Amino acid sequence: MKKVSILVLETAVIEAVADPHYMFRAVNEFLQASGKEPLFEIQLVGLNKTVKLNNCLFTVHVNKLLDEVEKTDLIFIPAISGNIPTALELNKKFIPWIVEQHKNGAEVASLCIGAFLLASTGLLNGKKCSTHWNAADQFREMFPEVELVDGKVITEEQGIYSSGGANSYWSLLLHLVEKYTDRETAILASKYFLVDIDKNSQSPFTIFKGQKEHNDEAVKDVQDFIEQNIEQKITVDELADKVAVGRRSLERRFKRATHNSVLTYIQRVKIEAAKRSFESSRKNINEVMYDVGYTDTKAFRTTFKKITGLTPIEYRNKYNKLSKKNMYNYSVN
Repeated sequence: MKKVSILVLETAVIEAVADPHYMFRAVNEFLQASGKEPLFEIQLVGLNKTVKLNNCLFTVHVNKLLDEVEKTDLIFIPAISGNIPTALELNKKFIPWIVEQHKNGAEVASLCIGAFLLASTGLLNGKKCSTHWNAADQFREMFPEVELVDGKVITEEQGIYSSGGANSYWSLLLHLVEKYTDRETAILASKYFLVDIDKNSQSPFTIFKGQKEHNDEAVKDVQDFIEQNIEQKITVDELADKVAVGRRSLERRFKRATHNSVLTYIQRVKIEAAKRSFESSRKNINEVMYDVGYTDTKAFRTTFKKITGLTPIEYRNKYNKLSKKNMYNYSVN
């Protein structure tokens, strides 16, 4: 039987504790219903017997204290809430235990911004990781030695897993169910929980917010110019001239400050504006394309899909409330 240890962190998000427990408990029931033995021994593990979460709204009773768990097979690090450095300090006693368990063969999975605690162990150094897109800039600042992968729902390297933001961790739960059981059981779980299996990108849900928590004023001026002139075709040389900085120096400083190249930043600002237009206006694809400074339909479509994971038409149909209303009216009339 596989031992699954779900850490009940101080300031944990209650759903990210309860949902893995629910998933693996349900899988045990599926297995028993098919005449098989249950596979997972699921335990909640904490520093104290009871942990109060969500400003004491919930109280979680753990099965075992941390020092009572000598060996486990799979560790879940749930999402944390509130101030991240404070949360890491409150939960630092988990770190040596996680490292030791991984050294002894345990696999480790972080859910959403639980990736911050996982990265604090050092186990992610030199490896890929995913987390909530809204926390990406802070993660890069705190853990530059970890390769944060934008948009990925799941990463897996050498028995270490991470998941994207919020409810995307259900995809990781299904991935692990399939790994420990089989495809058939994972599909059954996906149907039971109404979760798409094999979802691999959080890009359609990402809102791009340029990293501006830096002190390079020239770079901030460039960022402001890009954001205020999305309808223009902007070149790096033009931007360098505006702030009286050499092109190579600007590119180097821009990358260091924002974690994006100048060209990537321009693309992401333009596509973010296009997304907002698709969500709230009746403009067609070409109108939106021209509004954000593109004249080549193929280039716009390629860039849009690269960043969002959807084509412009797919994105508009998915998120435009006017389009959905028209589709509904058409279907009932």
